[in-house]
Amino acid sequence: MLERVPLLEKSLADYADVAGEDTIERIRAAAAPLKGARILHVNATAYGGGVAELLATHVPLLRDLGIEAEWQVIHGSDEFFAITKHVHNALQGAAIEWTNEMQRIYLEKVLDNALLLEGTYDYVVIHDPQPAALLAMAGSTSINGPSTKWIWRCHIDLTDANQEVWEFFRPYVEQHDASVWTMPEFVPASLSMDRIVQAPPCIDPLSVKNLDLPEPFMREIVKQYGINPDRPLLCQVSRYDPWKDPLGVIEAYRIVKQEIPDVQLVLAGSMATDDPEGFQVWEEVDEARHGDHDIHLLSNIQQVGNVQINAFQRAAEVVIQKSLREGFGLTVSEGLWKGRPVIGGRAGGITLQIDHGENGYLVDSVEECAQYSIDLLRDPERATEMGESGKEHVRKNFLSTRELEDWVGLFTSLTG
Repeated sequence: MLERVPLLEKSLADYADVAGEDTIERIRAAAAPLKGARILHVNATAYGGGVAELLATHVPLLRDLGIEAEWQVIHGSDEFFAITKHVHNALQGAAIEWTNEMQRIYLEKVLDNALLLEGTYDYVVIHDPQPAALLAMAGSTSINGPSTKWIWRCHIDLTDANQEVWEFFRPYVEQHDASVWTMPEFVPASLSMDRIVQAPPCIDPLSVKNLDLPEPFMREIVKQYGINPDRPLLCQVSRYDPWKDPLGVIEAYRIVKQEIPDVQLVLAGSMATDDPEGFQVWEEVDEARHGDHDIHLLSNIQQVGNVQINAFQRAAEVVIQKSLREGFGLTVSEGLWKGRPVIGGRAGGITLQIDHGENGYLVDSVEECAQYSIDLLRDPERATEMGESGKEHVRKNFLSTRELEDWVGLFTSLTG
């Protein structure tokens, strides 16, 4: 069988203080018809990146509703994940050579995984391109029963997708009973499906990454990584991926440093198991910082986990997510939830989270990113007001209880 991801237990009742008792009661009532249903989520990695974070909360909450939910991860190889990383980049607009050999390797590995599928399920949710062809390969196996509903969840921005690559994947996507997208703009016009759903992802306010941290504890953590909590700090948390534009963030930081010499920069993220490009980008970023000791380049390699990420975001005066392409960008909501103004690239789901001038700024250039950073560092009262506004925006729109309710509604509608 595929690798089953072990999960901690979570209780929906614990979210009442942040989401409201009425929300919890409404979700439980909506989920009542699904009690005992079997749901399987499948993706490419159990660690690193937003999808893994979402499922680590979503699946336990489904279980708390009396649903038999599981999360399994496909098996891959360096060659397979190198190809799917090219696919990821192509679907976000990059020009790549999409060869017959790449297609063959992709389909053969997906077939290998399809043969490992076991059990019977009422719903199977497939996340992103890596396992997109699983349904086609599952054929008449037990997992693909006559009443099983299959859903494809796309977490990336297909606004400017490479058409050759998209047309390869489109027939596999269209075999699903529904597809779920972060924004309607991401849905290619050529996609022909009866059920296309918009449902942005959300953050877990009770996860270790988002829980309140006592200030002395936060300060001690950042000191352990050579960061001075008494000096101004800019922070971007993301995968080491060219679409996150870490090199552009360094350029913006250097402009800020000319005006505010004490400023520091943290670039922190995780190396995901399905992203072989990460180490290459890390090396490029390391070279770009030119030994500047005020640029802190950090990852899980330096034992940076969710507690540390939480501390870095809380220590920062300004959180940055200067993506060039972005499916959603959970780190934007994370920063806003911590009461920090966020400067984000005008890309994808970032535009859903940042209300320009109210809780942060949307930027199209290095220069804009730098200038808004300077403005916020020089006006801490304004930065605090924006951060407070951002936290309420997340509370109303981007907490995991809202995402859970979206999924319960979709599952229920597919059986009606």
